[in-house]
Amino acid sequence: MKKVLVGLALFFAASGMAQAENSVMQEARGTFEAIPHEAPAIEGNPATEVKVELGKMLYFEPRLSKSGLVSCNFCHNVGMGGDDFQETSTGHGWQKGPRNAPTVFNSVYNMAQFWDGRAKDLKEQAKGPVQASVEMNNTPEGAVKTLKSMPGYVEKFSEAFPKETDPVTFDNMAAAIEVFEATLITPDSRFDQFLRGDAKALNEEEQKGLAVFMEKGCADCHGGMNMGGEDYFAFGVVERPAEDIMLGDKGRIKVTAEASDEYVFKAPTLRNVELTPPYFHSGKVWSLTDAVKLMGTAQLGTEISEAEGALIVSFLKATTGKLPDVVYPILPASTDETPRPVLD
Repeated sequence: MKKVLVGLALFFAASGMAQAENSVMQEARGTFEAIPHEAPAIEGNPATEVKVELGKMLYFEPRLSKSGLVSCNFCHNVGMGGDDFQETSTGHGWQKGPRNAPTVFNSVYNMAQFWDGRAKDLKEQAKGPVQASVEMNNTPEGAVKTLKSMPGYVEKFSEAFPKETDPVTFDNMAAAIEVFEATLITPDSRFDQFLRGDAKALNEEEQKGLAVFMEKGCADCHGGMNMGGEDYFAFGVVERPAEDIMLGDKGRIKVTAEASDEYVFKAPTLRNVELTPPYFHSGKVWSLTDAVKLMGTAQLGTEISEAEGALIVSFLKATTGKLPDVVYPILPASTDETPRPVLD
């Protein structure tokens, strides 16, 4: 009889734990979505194998910059977290940019690009750094001149855009980069597996962290497929962070000129967040735990304890997915017509 009672106690304890797991899973499924295994299609810009390959070449192409040094991968390194491990990025003439480089991974799922959302999609975003004086410091005409100077690129553009008589254009450059960047997704994190029904994909600590993350209200801004990137929010809803974190950056108001957009930024994705320090638009916070606690006071008006912070960080680390396996491309050789580097 005693063995039976012990067995029943263990059964009900296990059932209670399973119900708790299922409850967390059900709430999470109503708040988040798993990253798909296949790259999404881009409306108006169909992907082909040759266009994606061209886009990869252009993504790694430093000669699109005036210095011949800065490529897309320079600030959004696919060998790391899709960013550059800098507070703010270094560009032309070793100038420092005004904001931290967001990760390129899963950026196709963002509603818009850049911290202030000034680019509606990845194609528009790809044109910005090429022309920014603090980044690649080139012009559309200069980029096209460089590309047309190399027969290897002329041939690739003709294959990628076969219906066009003059396929080597700045717009087509951006379109090719866009379809390549759309392939830079990170599916199959343990959190994705949990969302798909595997209750054992997250351990007990990670599930508690997920529960705290949702209970505290973190998921209100960092929900959905990309755990962010779906809307704009004021940085400092309850308490504005110190000036050494804000750096005088007033956010989206520079784009919209609307007073309501002062100190408003696009919520960044939290997927793979353990790989993308430092944090925030200024890159002034290097510790993920510190970033979590700062968001508690600034956005939620609550103190997140050390224990709660540790649980949330444990959960966030479980969102790291399978990083894309990108083979560095062999780029076309320069010619006598290829513009020479200008370093200052």
